[in-house]
Amino acid sequence: MKIAVIGAGPAGMTTAYELAKQTSSVDVYEASGSVGGLAKSIGLWGQTVDIGPHRFFSNDRRVNEVWLEVVGKDYAMVDRLTRIYYKNKFFHYPLKPFDALKNLGLWEATRCMLSFFSEKVVATRQDNSFETWVTSRFGKRLFQIFFKTYTEKLWGIKCSELDADFAAQRIKKLSLWEAVKNGLVGGKGNKHKTLVDQFAYPLGGTGMVYQRMADVVTSKGGKILLNTPVQRVITENGKVKGLQTEDGVIHEYDFIVSSMPMTHLVSRLEDVPQQILALNKKLKFRNTILVYLNVQATDLFPDNWIYVHNSDMLSGRITNFRNWVPDLYGTSKSSIMALEFWCYDNDDIWTWKDERLIELAKKELESTGLIPAGKISDGKVYHIPRCYPVYDNGYKENLKPVENFLSSIENLLVIGRYGAFKYNNQDHSILMGLMASENILKGTKHNLWEINTDYDSYQESSVITATGLERAD
Repeated sequence: MKIAVIGAGPAGMTTAYELAKQTSSVDVYEASGSVGGLAKSIGLWGQTVDIGPHRFFSNDRRVNEVWLEVVGKDYAMVDRLTRIYYKNKFFHYPLKPFDALKNLGLWEATRCMLSFFSEKVVATRQDNSFETWVTSRFGKRLFQIFFKTYTEKLWGIKCSELDADFAAQRIKKLSLWEAVKNGLVGGKGNKHKTLVDQFAYPLGGTGMVYQRMADVVTSKGGKILLNTPVQRVITENGKVKGLQTEDGVIHEYDFIVSSMPMTHLVSRLEDVPQQILALNKKLKFRNTILVYLNVQATDLFPDNWIYVHNSDMLSGRITNFRNWVPDLYGTSKSSIMALEFWCYDNDDIWTWKDERLIELAKKELESTGLIPAGKISDGKVYHIPRCYPVYDNGYKENLKPVENFLSSIENLLVIGRYGAFKYNNQDHSILMGLMASENILKGTKHNLWEINTDYDSYQESSVITATGLERAD
């Protein structure tokens, strides 16, 4: 049985890792020069950084067991500190009531509470949008302050045009009362993923996990084919036959697990109904531009990352890699910051030259007062296409027929953030990889489409701590 995995991100590498334990006939095709996908780590100015901030946390024992199996003891528990930058002030996130009251001021805080209580008297009519979903739970004023600007930066559309699925998956059951309670008790006993204040982090960066998986695959006789983009998947009579790489060579396989962007996969298949092609074209991805800045200073500010809610700034998030684990920076006396800018292919900023992007990032970072002026010595730009599947209004009506079509192709499994068009975290993609491998090796019938960012039913709940895996209460 010959198996191909397209894409070496968390979902693809987990699949290959699990398959390689039992069969040597696993080939991984990766378009870039390294494994890890959006969760890879890179070397920069003598330090290690991730492609943006990555916080691994799961309650699923299966996911945690495979993570620990790969990482071993080479991880540390990181105390999370994240804040929101809004109107030149910093608000703790998750919310700390007295901190929020101090920063908002009595009048603004009163307006927020009146808005919240008025929502309980006369509820906003729900129209399946992110805006009405959040407003109904937090009130209009809190929505405008803590959700609107950042969300519209991220997605490039109005909150009224963003599907409520994004809120249901990312915010889930979080309520104002739960957030306030979390702030009052200092995070003790909370179970909401958004509120978790400590997480496990690999000493070699997030990408260490997937590089170690790749090492196991090759040690078992499998292949990791870097810089080898796949042009198309080949099918015959509704069944997988193989794939064609961009150099024109065709390779035959019995199973193909694809985490390449769904839109590319479908558009390059043969015998796709016109209706499916038309719906596939309506699915959109959002790009990220990451600008790394080398700041010649240490101990600048304590946050892991900061959400930028100021509407006069284009950046949406600032990461300080100095505040993760010392192993990332070693003896270096500088701090690497990463500023994120989000856009579509047709947005002007996507075509800006690196020098212009670096100058923009420098200006915006210094404007926050987080670093002293004149301390930035260098910059580096990374363009990351198709980072986020866009949940715009009506996306489910476009996506479901495409899902059904792909499900009808025998021995084709579609996984990952790109492949399944789902806004996965690492743990969701790892779980997809685990279940995909079981479908191939054990003949199980896991519905991979059902694994999403809102899954809450764990076979057995557990968490990773400094001493290993512990049962969650």
